[in-house]
Amino acid sequence: MEADKYRNRKPLGGICHVAHEQQDFALTRTLVASASKEITIGFDEKFCVIGERINPTGRKKLAAEMQEGNFETVKADALAQVAAGATMLDVNAGVTSVDPNATEPALLVQTLEMVQELVDVPLSIDSSVTAAIEAGLKVAKGRPLVNSVTGEMEKLEAILPLIKKYDVPVVAISNDETGISEDPDVRFEVAKKIVQHAADYGIPAHDIVVDPLVMPIGAMGTAGKQVFALVRRLREELGVNTTCGLSNISFGLPHRHGINAAFIPMCISAGMTSAIMNPCRPQEMEMVHAANTLAGNDADCGEWIMNYKGHVAAAPGAAPTAAPAGRASGGRRGGRAARARG
Repeated sequence: MEADKYRNRKPLGGICHVAHEQQDFALTRTLVASASKEITIGFDEKFCVIGERINPTGRKKLAAEMQEGNFETVKADALAQVAAGATMLDVNAGVTSVDPNATEPALLVQTLEMVQELVDVPLSIDSSVTAAIEAGLKVAKGRPLVNSVTGEMEKLEAILPLIKKYDVPVVAISNDETGISEDPDVRFEVAKKIVQHAADYGIPAHDIVVDPLVMPIGAMGTAGKQVFALVRRLREELGVNTTCGLSNISFGLPHRHGINAAFIPMCISAGMTSAIMNPCRPQEMEMVHAANTLAGNDADCGEWIMNYKGHVAAAPGAAPTAAPAGRASGGRRGGRAARARG
């Protein structure tokens, strides 16, 4: 099996049981890999950009294409995201809510096989259907990230054995049977519960990437502060890497990319190590590169120089270019929060 070479790898930091003595969380590293490329998610690594575009949630045209067996948009999105600087690609094939257990596994396998033959970056297997996740794990090359498990006992008991069996990392979403709490302390306790249950299966904390769930700032004025505080706690108390559906923060607001772009370096400063986002938005990727440089994770500013040496600044006083019609919202349009509510 392709993933066999990653089994029995010596843990790099993190905790297997929350009650253990404090570890050096700077060493917490989550390894993901394709057939030819290894990537490390960690506090002392460059921010991991997980491209979100291969996801039919909120994209009716893409969903219709995939149902018809047309993968031209999938191919174009895969290539464009990698060219724009994506570290990984999230792959979702949830095109219908009608009997997804019957339809999604085969479609996800087909999509994964196509994408991993087209690009060399690691993949994130994104599904709320357990059968689809297992089908994806059987064909995925390297060491993919599984997206995701929640704190619901039924989900934990279904997904964690697969994580252990295939020796892969998993995104842990901080909601459970009670739904998504607006109280950040409750969301932290859900994350802690997932880490503890994972340890019972022999899954180390460095293979858990927690999504603390970003609330829309337009609906909850404290959403940003909550996330920053939660990410710090998750790093300092649980020693886990973190991720989020980045564009959820700006849901419902005009000029969403301005909010998203400001959110990125603030999250990185708080300790967030990855995000599911659209790398094809130059304004947002510029903030990723700048934050990597300022955090000391861009040796000799090499990546910044490579990306922006020939950059031409906009003329003074020039108005920002408006987003094309129908594209202003961007992102996953609340898809992650919708899944968590489901």
